[in-house]
Amino acid sequence: MELELNAKTKEDTKPAPIPNTTEPLYIRVILIAIVLLFLSLFLLLPLIAIFVKAFEKGADVYFAAITHPDALSAIKLTLLVVLIAVPINAIFGVAAAWAISKYKFKGKNVLITLIDLPFAVSPVIAGLIFILLFGANSWLGPWLAEHDLKIIFAVPGIVIATLFVTFPFVARELIPLMQNQGSSEEEASVVLGASGLQTFLRITLPNIKWGLLYGIILCNARAIGEFGAVSVVSGHIRGLTNTMPLHIEILYNEYQFAAAFAVASLMSVVAIITLIIKNFLEWKGKYRSSKVG
Repeated sequence: MELELNAKTKEDTKPAPIPNTTEPLYIRVILIAIVLLFLSLFLLLPLIAIFVKAFEKGADVYFAAITHPDALSAIKLTLLVVLIAVPINAIFGVAAAWAISKYKFKGKNVLITLIDLPFAVSPVIAGLIFILLFGANSWLGPWLAEHDLKIIFAVPGIVIATLFVTFPFVARELIPLMQNQGSSEEEASVVLGASGLQTFLRITLPNIKWGLLYGIILCNARAIGEFGAVSVVSGHIRGLTNTMPLHIEILYNEYQFAAAFAVASLMSVVAIITLIIKNFLEWKGKYRSSKVG
């Protein structure tokens, strides 16, 4: 009798099944067809066209384009900018998310708005702002020239511009995640005698690791593909300040279409890999959440 009552209680506590959609079959088919058509026209076909155009003149021309000294310099500079910008933004994102989600202070909404600022400001305008701040005619210009510090039309300017356009990504991934998790586990850890660093490494970091990795992946993708702000502050100096997107633009403007699409295909491969990793992290995070629940 007790077993029957327990079984009945479990059945009563089960969530009600989600009803199937009420739309007719032809509506669902039309909606799915529209989505597939849109993706084919604006995603798959352009992606295929990039690789077709890249290999249009043969593999020799393709590999010559991606191993050209200017192309290698652009690839190295892009990787250098990513290696500098992404870790800095990851540290900033964790710190900002920690401050916003764990503490109460005046101006919190203002801070969140400032974090979202690069989403609202055009990258070209951001580049112009840095020219006004660090250019030769700026109020810092004479001091920089006196100390032989070059920011605009040099690698530091490219790094700063990339930092600006990419710093919201990690923070915006972690802020809602850490707000939902609350601070009860961290408080319990501190009560039990753990230090702040131990609490972060053993409690906070494991709880946010998938969101952190997801934000880093998005930040990395944006840093590699950033064009507007970098174009303004770089000066387009061949072999020195051209990143991959800028190098592609120069090749295209010089009617070297095969070479331009060859370098573009490398960026497309990076984008595809990024998408795969992103989807894997999303699946891993959802799987972990369902397992915990």
